[in-house]
Amino acid sequence: MEVSAGVRSYPFHPPERLVLDPFLAELREREPVSRISLPFGGEAWLVTRYEDARVVLSDARFGRAAATGPDVARMTPEPGGAASILFADPPEHSRLRRLVAQAFTGRSTERMRSYIARAAGDLLDAMEQREPPVDLIEHFAVPLPVKVICELLGVPHEDRHRFRTWVEPVMSSTAHSAEEIRDALDQFADYLVDLIDERRARPCDDLLGTLIHAHDEEGRLTEQELVTFVGVLLVAGQENTANQIANFTYTLLTEPGLVDLLRGRPDIIASAVEELLRFVVIGTGVTFARIALTDVKLGGTVIAAGDAVMISLATANRDPRVFGEPETLDLTRDPNPHLVFGPGTHHCLGASLARVELQEAIGALVHRYPALRLACADEEVQWKSGLMVRGPVSLPVTW
Repeated sequence: MEVSAGVRSYPFHPPERLVLDPFLAELREREPVSRISLPFGGEAWLVTRYEDARVVLSDARFGRAAATGPDVARMTPEPGGAASILFADPPEHSRLRRLVAQAFTGRSTERMRSYIARAAGDLLDAMEQREPPVDLIEHFAVPLPVKVICELLGVPHEDRHRFRTWVEPVMSSTAHSAEEIRDALDQFADYLVDLIDERRARPCDDLLGTLIHAHDEEGRLTEQELVTFVGVLLVAGQENTANQIANFTYTLLTEPGLVDLLRGRPDIIASAVEELLRFVVIGTGVTFARIALTDVKLGGTVIAAGDAVMISLATANRDPRVFGEPETLDLTRDPNPHLVFGPGTHHCLGASLARVELQEAIGALVHRYPALRLACADEEVQWKSGLMVRGPVSLPVTW
């Protein structure tokens, strides 16, 4: 595709495994702020350079609250929910974040490390009892983060099979129709309302209990905010991490020497996770839109007030102006100031928890199974399509 002025239809090419569309790198070098047309909601500016991305992510002149309308550019059939922390600006965002921030601090999540390590070990114990090949996604990548977020929130573990059926439509871009997405959202909301009512009758000292208390006793949440907040935490706390565990494992098993390096250097697991976060393409290639609240000059281009702006984090995280040899997967890279979790107001609430889960999951896998390998040819791995996340449908492994 030739780089030229004008509006381009996004995505530029169909996603291929975890490969970053090379046209995005061309745009980063030649047209770092470009105009795109999204599958739903119209047009937006696309930002592909690291420094420009940092500005959009952290500058108060770009807001999220205005990005909930039906005419805002997006990858999903349904616009974002106005009651969600994901689509709130200060002071509303600050009010919502304060309610749960303590549960997601680095210190708090470190206290969960032993639970996460035990959960990972238990799942691998069960997996080892099976005759290989075993689907790593079904038996490890999905159940681990589900167990962790259920434990943190106080959601019954036995309910995991119920809400898992609603996650895929909620994360859909083109795989499900708007009607299917709305139906899944309605069923999920009904489940959450019933769960909240049950917990009101049996109060507990966990994150769900904290949020219910904030609504019932302190008036710091509306009923819609309460239901939406719990739903966002439940989905975000499992789906992204599950896909990352699968994608990271696939990457380690298909790039020669990486598993041996990690097995011989357990001290680098934290830096390895950071590098995998930087390098592996997790989502559709662009963030949710932010709206310019005033005219802003960005990368030599004037973004008009009211315009939508989207970021290619994967492309920004391979910007050679910031990262030496950015196309090389270097598990010892230091420093590594990637933007996966975002700076500024919308810095990912669960960043610390995700890091601990990924460290424990990947560390346990590579050390538990010295001969871990794919149980099929690389080209036989099937990949999800039409969703907001990339990942294998299944990942058969043997040892």
